[in-house]
Amino acid sequence: MKNFIVIVLVLFLCISCKKELVKQPAKLIERGKMVDIMYDLSLLDAMKYQHPLSADSTETDPTKFILKKYKVDSLQFARSNMYYATDYENYKEMFDEIGKRLAVTQRATDSVVKIEDKKAAKEKKNKPKDSIKDVVKKPLKHQVNIDSIKQLIQSRKNK
Repeated sequence: MKNFIVIVLVLFLCISCKKELVKQPAKLIERGKMVDIMYDLSLLDAMKYQHPLSADSTETDPTKFILKKYKVDSLQFARSNMYYATDYENYKEMFDEIGKRLAVTQRATDSVVKIEDKKAAKEKKNKPKDSIKDVVKKPLKHQVNIDSIKQLIQSRKNK
C-alpha cells in the first residue's frame, strides 16, 4: 500500500511539472528577435544610468522607439517576456548571450575611446605653446602712437 501511494505521488508530481505555467502567446516573438530587443533595452538602461538627464530630455519614449523598430507592441513584448521567463534555463541563456554582446560592444567602445585619447594627447603635445615671453619678443609690425594717429586723421581730412 505504501508503495502504491509513493508511485501515485511520483506520477502526480511528474504530470504536474509538465504543465506549462504560461501558455504560449498567439504572437510569440521569436527567440533571436527577443534577444535583440532585450539587448537594445539593456543599452538603453545603461545610457539612462550613465546620463539620466539626457534620456529624460527627449520628448519621445526610447522604449517605444525600440519596440517600434522591431515592429512589436508593448503587450506582445510583455507576454513573450513572461513566456520566456517561465523557462529559467532558456531565459538565463538569453541573458548570457546579451551579456556577451554587451561585453564585445564595451571592448570596442573602450578601444575607440583609447584611440581618440591618444590622438588628442598627440595633438596637444604637437601644438605650439604661446607664452608671454614669446609675445614680448615678437616685434610689432606697426607701432601705434599719437603721431601715427594724427597722421591718419590728417590724411583722411585731406581726401
